[in-house]
Amino acid sequence: MTTSNTDNGSHDNGSNGTGINGTSTGTSTGDIDPAVRADLDRLRESIDNIDAAVVHMLAERFKCTQQVGHLKAAHQLPPADPSREAQQIARLRRLAENANLDPAFAEKLLNFIIAEVIRHHERIAEGANSRE
Repeated sequence: MTTSNTDNGSHDNGSNGTGINGTSTGTSTGDIDPAVRADLDRLRESIDNIDAAVVHMLAERFKCTQQVGHLKAAHQLPPADPSREAQQIARLRRLAENANLDPAFAEKLLNFIIAEVIRHHERIAEGANSRE
């Protein structure tokens, strides 16, 4: 008999049937059919690769936004640009819809990233102002 578990991309520790946060996964790894285990391992490897790509893409994005922050600071422009942010949110929602991703999730993610970018821009501006 094969036991089915919902997988959210987190890894269990492979030994005692507990998930990453210590909650029960409903089965121990010894109870999982080897073919199912192979599928889980393959999918989780893909998830790990995608996670790494996301981190690297975010790092590249933040390199660009740091340059924007320095340019804004040099020209006394405000750290936030609500018009640009609204355009980007609308654009990302459309992209999410086309990719069959929840647009509300995509918007939440972009809002989180934008907040971090603004925080960086404010810190850059403060540093530029303190050197004047």
